[in-house]
Amino acid sequence: MGKIIALANQKGGVGKTTTTINLAASLAALEKSVLVVDADPQANASSGLGIDIRTLKCTVYEGLIGRCKPADAVMKTPFENIDIIPSHINLVGAELEMVQMDNREKRLRDLLNPLREKYDYILIDCSPSLGIITVNALTASDSVMIPVQCEYFALEGLSKLLNTIKIIKSKLNTGLEIEGFVLTMYDSRLRLHNQIYEEVKSHFKELVFDTVIQRNITLSESQSHAKPALMYDAGSRGAINHMQLAQELIEKNN
Repeated sequence: MGKIIALANQKGGVGKTTTTINLAASLAALEKSVLVVDADPQANASSGLGIDIRTLKCTVYEGLIGRCKPADAVMKTPFENIDIIPSHINLVGAELEMVQMDNREKRLRDLLNPLREKYDYILIDCSPSLGIITVNALTASDSVMIPVQCEYFALEGLSKLLNTIKIIKSKLNTGLEIEGFVLTMYDSRLRLHNQIYEEVKSHFKELVFDTVIQRNITLSESQSHAKPALMYDAGSRGAINHMQLAQELIEKNN
């Protein structure tokens, strides 16, 4: 049975999509089968993995509202061992459409459960909000990975996210655990970044991944070529960091 991990943080710009794409590529390079679920209407994870989102007929939106079967929503990416359930701007409307649906918080769980046996890891790229789609993602997941940008404003919103996780754990998904916090956009030369790392590490202790994602231009460049950093420049710091993160994740789950 594959492990479902949501990458969530209601603050935008902290590196959720970048981490999702590059962690998926690194896990795939380590011979793990990966399904990426793009649960963000911006669909950046879809386009970042080489999917032309203009031509899609079956996305996570259609899956959530019951217009297509789980298997029909899955697409192959150009990269070996990585499949995707892509997103579309229509997903914005799902928030309204799902209000009247039965078990609306569990729609994504029902969509993904039939697919668990096919994959080692299912990674859900969440939108920067705590709306019904993110609630669905957390309800469907075994654990949540929280990317944290090395800025103080990024720390301020963590309490809201942790409270949401606590509520979902008590009411919708008793098995939900925190996979860990990942520090992103880290620059070891900056005293502020080192202070934030120490603060997060001292507060959350073993829940913080040892691997940090350092600030690296290759991560941005690779996105413009619709490739993970590993396929764009395998020797770059961004590619190496995500490979280390994938190895740490696998070891942690073993």
